Amino acid sequence: MNRWLTFSSGFVAITLLSAGLAFGQQPKADCKAPDKVEGQVVRVDQKTNKVTIRDKSGTTHEFQANAETTKDLKPGDTIEAKLRQAPKC
Repeated sequence: MNRWLTFSSGFVAITLLSAGLAFGQQPKADCKAPDKVEGQVVRVDQKTNKVTIRDKSGTTHEFQANAETTKDLKPGDTIEAKLRQAPKC
């Protein structure tokens, strides 16, 4: 009886630990960013230096820019943005 109790409690513990690991995994994000985007500036965040652009198809893209670039941009401007570094996924 003692052997059966030890076996069943071990089985339950392994099952619970395995389930926790399986639920903790996240699917890979689809972070494929375009190399170049032409469109209209929707939003400029001066504090974080992020620019949101809406392309011709209506898709919005958010880019990190430098402070010099964001100070000259305003919503409504039409720009062409090139991605210099691949996103870290």
